[in-house]
Amino acid sequence: MVQPTLMYGRKYQKGLNGITAIAMTAFHIGAVAALFFVTKGALLAALILYFVGGMLGIGMAYHRLLTHRGYKTYKWVEYFLTFCGTLALEGGPIFWVATHRIHHQKSDREGDPHTPREGTWWAHMGWILTGEGLHHDAAVLSKYCPDLCRDRVQVFLSNWHWVSNVIVGLGLLAFGGIPYVLWGIFFRTTFGLHSTWLVNSATHLWGSRRFGTRDDSTNNWWVALITFGEGWHNNHHAHPVSARHGLAWYELDLNWIGISTLRRLGLAWDIKVAKIAHVVTTEHQVMPAEEAVA
Repeated sequence: MVQPTLMYGRKYQKGLNGITAIAMTAFHIGAVAALFFVTKGALLAALILYFVGGMLGIGMAYHRLLTHRGYKTYKWVEYFLTFCGTLALEGGPIFWVATHRIHHQKSDREGDPHTPREGTWWAHMGWILTGEGLHHDAAVLSKYCPDLCRDRVQVFLSNWHWVSNVIVGLGLLAFGGIPYVLWGIFFRTTFGLHSTWLVNSATHLWGSRRFGTRDDSTNNWWVALITFGEGWHNNHHAHPVSARHGLAWYELDLNWIGISTLRRLGLAWDIKVAKIAHVVTTEHQVMPAEEAVA
């Protein structure tokens, strides 16, 4: 039996995905509405959930743990962090990991799901709204993430990834009313989505290049600031399995700090880290990626 293959890229993804478009529209409307219901408690709730979903979930779990296996941890920690990732509303772990692994295989070439070479809007958000996007079942995605597809818990979290926000949303409604829901769910999620999408678009368009990778990846400080360190994208593409993306002392990487904290607590080990101090002398010097590993 021939295993089905995903065909990613602008020319393969046709037609508007109605369900995704409606959901994105609703969340953007809710995010705007939040601006008229500002309370300190609601802002704090949004900030906390932004860290939980974006840092613990997307950066530490979906990306550096599940996609690249940059470190190891106990299964209960992996599942907890993955649950945090579902709060970002960027799809379940299987969908997210499969798409990102394809991005690395085809980065800025034919088959890349979201390269800016097919348009800035496409790279940022268009690829989500068009065609099937992330809406493939585990049978199709198993080619790209067989490790997760064999894990019943990860399959469950993928199938029901949207439930976490429903549960949290109901809790926020009961605790603080409409303002908490608008800020803690709608604004926080919308801002988080655009932050992650900026890694796909902005960090392949603007920034500096430390390593001579085969793609257009750059290091972009302001994207790194709002994504807890994911904006050091050229570093990452040069050394995908490195659990640390901010390689220089001045490259703030909160996701790496989080992973380091897990290590100190005895909850993370076998951590893969790239080092560059002995190779790079200036920010404008471009070094081949393979020369920069300690």
